Amino acid sequence: MTSSARPFLNRRLAEFGTTIFAEMSALALRTGSINLGQGFPDTDGPEEVREAAVRALRDGRGNQYPPGPGVPELRAAVAAHQKRRYGLTVDPDTEVLVTAGATEAIAAALLALVEPGDEVIALEPYYDSYAACIAMAGGARVPVTLRPREGRFHLDLDELRDAVTDRTRLLLLNTPHNPTGTVLTRGELAAIAELAVERDLLVVTDEVYEHLVFDDAEHIPLATFPGMRDRTVTISSAGKTFSFTGWKVGWITANGPLVSAVRTAKQYLTYVSAGPFQYAIAEALRLPDSYFDGFRADLHRKRDLLGDGLRAAGFEVYQPQGTYFITTDITPFGEKDAHAFCRALPERCGVVAVPNSVFYDDPDAGRSQVRFTFCKRDDVLHEAADRLHRMAP
Repeated sequence: MTSSARPFLNRRLAEFGTTIFAEMSALALRTGSINLGQGFPDTDGPEEVREAAVRALRDGRGNQYPPGPGVPELRAAVAAHQKRRYGLTVDPDTEVLVTAGATEAIAAALLALVEPGDEVIALEPYYDSYAACIAMAGGARVPVTLRPREGRFHLDLDELRDAVTDRTRLLLLNTPHNPTGTVLTRGELAAIAELAVERDLLVVTDEVYEHLVFDDAEHIPLATFPGMRDRTVTISSAGKTFSFTGWKVGWITANGPLVSAVRTAKQYLTYVSAGPFQYAIAEALRLPDSYFDGFRADLHRKRDLLGDGLRAAGFEVYQPQGTYFITTDITPFGEKDAHAFCRALPERCGVVAVPNSVFYDDPDAGRSQVRFTFCKRDDVLHEAADRLHRMAP
């Protein structure tokens, strides 16, 4: 026993424990259940990208520390991607920073740009690292809640505007949005851009699902709107686009001063990472449009496969416009507590999901919501749908 009565964990992180993903993935392993909780594919990405990583290893590229901002080949590929896909001109030498996945990019951006006491507005429900990173930066978290209506989740722009105060420093946006699958529209993004310019706000945008949008949804980077190029830190990563989540290769693009600020924080986190994988992702970003179109079409089909299965099982399904997650409501089963529901689900039918309530400041706001991922093989999704159908009312 320590002689001190003080807790070891500092007050900023006292509210955070083991992530829900670790908890539910451990539950899946313990029960032998199908894991539709944590968002990782069960197949690898393109063979040519994997072989590019092997080639880099054998050629001795990246086996030692890579350059702090990232290898030049990847920074050039990121810049070319932004230009080709969105018409954004980015200097690969001064306006691109490679990170250990998007999670580090978010942490470094908030640590660099937020002063203690600054308010950070985030769209709720939000990915759990957002809250922890805001806390580590000493910021004050201000949620603006996406609310379900007419089969999907919507942003209330008036609520967003009302949330901005004189203490607001930064907007933390995620589109396509995890966990709800919402993709912000051109009109919504234009209104956010106007608000940011009017109130002189910085914006950090998490766009890791940029290539996974469905139906008539369109991903438009906020940095493309008037006045936003010099106040936006755009974040993306390779994991979700190329199905190599374990490589942890992410990046930010922003103007030179913002990249320099984020790099100052990033260099004291991982310093550098994923050397050989950086060369492989540089090749991946240069894949033809047919790869990105095919990948999106495949996930679109998987979304519909699982969505149909969930509806048949009795869930209320909120149709996602992007990402590879489906949010459902469990009230048709006479259930109200998503956490209890998810803990019992493996024993009931051998499937693991995640309760959305953990992604809200006010758990009651999402108490009956459960998230499933559809980035799995077809046979796994069919089996999961069959198992869930045992619960049909």
